[in-house]
Amino acid sequence: MLIDIGANLTHDSFDVDLDAVLKRAEKAGVSQLIVTGASLEGSSRAARLATKHLQLFATAGIHPHHAEETTTDSLTKIMELSRLPKVKAIGETGLDFYRDFSPRRKQIASFEAHIEIAIQTGLPMFLHERDAHPTFAEVLKPYREKLSNVVVHCFTGERDVLHTYLDLDTHIGITGWICDERRGKHLVPLIKDIPLNRLMIETDAPYLLPRNIKPKPKSHRNEPHYLTVVCEAVASAAGLSFETLAQQTKKNAQAFFALP
Repeated sequence: MLIDIGANLTHDSFDVDLDAVLKRAEKAGVSQLIVTGASLEGSSRAARLATKHLQLFATAGIHPHHAEETTTDSLTKIMELSRLPKVKAIGETGLDFYRDFSPRRKQIASFEAHIEIAIQTGLPMFLHERDAHPTFAEVLKPYREKLSNVVVHCFTGERDVLHTYLDLDTHIGITGWICDERRGKHLVPLIKDIPLNRLMIETDAPYLLPRNIKPKPKSHRNEPHYLTVVCEAVASAAGLSFETLAQQTKKNAQAFFALP
């Protein structure tokens, strides 16, 4: 059984067939899923979905793309969401200097505000970092001892970046990026650098459809049931069986998010 630690099930591509998507995930052995909250509205919707479906849980936060939404009022609402029983982490927050959809100073301020909420609530953090090293680590480091669990989700960086985050005692989330022969090959040898008790897997659906699926799906939409493909790739890179990697990452996710 598998746990998908990051699925954007509030995306409008799932509006018409979410029940079928969840059934396919269950059939594939994906027993629990964390629905990513990436905006105030998205976090509210993620919490509602988690309340409706037994196997779903949620995060609450504002993605760096939407950092300009981070206000005193929105942070108060994120805090309120964090008190709901099925909201299990603060995020998605962090820094994205690849697209720079929000000014960097506002991204940093939003990230720090979310860190403060995580410290106050004791909830783990679900973090995004893209092309923002070393600033991301510089922001996180002074707070790290006050935080509980932290995961850098959808990790795509190089070895030096990975070890910086491991030195900060973070978990690492691996997606179907590792299945992409164009840009994910560098991740394969890095998997063995990640301590097994800090490794987790995710789809980031509907994004990052694994490119190695055969036959190639007609739809470009990624789904949680393709977590099996990610698990296979990570297990191969780690030199482990699918079953061993699945069991370990499930155990890690259950402990990280305090799942039943």
